[in-house]
Amino acid sequence: MTVILQLALDFVDLHRAVNVAQLAVPEGVDWVEAGTPLIKSEGLDAVRELKRLFPGKVIVADMKIMDAGRTEVEVAAKAGAQIVDVLGTATDATIAECIQAGKNYGAKIAVDLIAVADPVARAVQVAALGADYISVHVAIDEQMRGQDPFAVLAAVSQAVQVPVGVAGGVNSETAAAAVAHGASYVIVGGAITKAKDPGIATREIRRALDEGAVIPTTLFKRVGAEEIRGVLELVSSSNLSDALHRSGVLEGIRPLFPGARLLGKALTVRTYPGDWAKPVEAIDLAEPGDVVVIDAGGVGPAIWGELATNSALQRGLNGVVIDGAIRDSGDIAKLGFPAFSRLVMPNAGEPKGFGEIGVPIRVGGVKVESGDWVLGDDDGVVVLAQSLAVEYANRAMDVLEKENRIREEIKEGRTLAQVVDLLRWEKKV
Repeated sequence: MTVILQLALDFVDLHRAVNVAQLAVPEGVDWVEAGTPLIKSEGLDAVRELKRLFPGKVIVADMKIMDAGRTEVEVAAKAGAQIVDVLGTATDATIAECIQAGKNYGAKIAVDLIAVADPVARAVQVAALGADYISVHVAIDEQMRGQDPFAVLAAVSQAVQVPVGVAGGVNSETAAAAVAHGASYVIVGGAITKAKDPGIATREIRRALDEGAVIPTTLFKRVGAEEIRGVLELVSSSNLSDALHRSGVLEGIRPLFPGARLLGKALTVRTYPGDWAKPVEAIDLAEPGDVVVIDAGGVGPAIWGELATNSALQRGLNGVVIDGAIRDSGDIAKLGFPAFSRLVMPNAGEPKGFGEIGVPIRVGGVKVESGDWVLGDDDGVVVLAQSLAVEYANRAMDVLEKENRIREEIKEGRTLAQVVDLLRWEKKV
């Protein structure tokens, strides 16, 4: 049996959705979905336009119906949708109304199990109500926390006779696993819609579905705690700050030389101005790959130089961040050691031994604790709290992926303002 590939167009601008769809659909898409953000932004005209452009394809309206099932199915079907989505968390009455309306207006009903507490039990219930399809769906926000849908997919597909689909971060590496876990249709969004070339991305996923192939990809996948470093190695400090809602930036902390790139877990140090004892002692306590982060009060004299740098290199450290002063900048640059500081000056202080290692500190106005992730590049330094690391490393990757797609659209001959429809989305007062 050929597995159906459904393309989820979760844009807010119809012109961008159409652009991607025209590149992707000819390469193996079976069902074209007007995603919920697209319908909320553009209304059912999005469904009408997709129906006009792709008359030979099944058009899905991801309405995520929660109430007024009859009315919402009717208008979606009249706009051209052959499949309409209702939420599994809706009442039985609403789902039954959707199913009856679907029969009246020639549309199939897919029940989306997103956020359902007991998806297997609910799948059995909605199948008994007459649902045509059931979708196992891990929400984007849950994907960012490292969740995937496959265990639930296997359980649901074994419990019902209704065709079961899956959505939730499926890419060319995992598409075959979706089929192996029981998917009759696979819903793919970001792995196509954020790809530099949506056509190539679609062909790879189509091949993965048809051949059971695992096609490696660097992008479009979400990771757990063990793989955070690999994700953060791919993103920039700007990507991470965007993911953190423009926060986490150590204000006033700059790289010592162009091209410096720093990534690692923090070992924190609090020292008194000019006292370089605790910073040097921290080198011996840090693990390979760590970054020493020092609160020196934001003032001089220097508490780090070329000798400390050689010591850090000997220990395999990944860099130093100093809210204070550093010296021997030319030597450190030649060594290529990623060093970021507020100040550079030639005069050093004295080793007096005041301060602490491994305590919470404030650097550049941001609280930093040992174990937090520190990412620095030409733009500066961003700190990612350990407790948020999985989710926001994944969100930073999502930012990178979206920017990759926008960049390609700019290269096609439009400006940034045109691509993102800037004037339309300016806040109205």
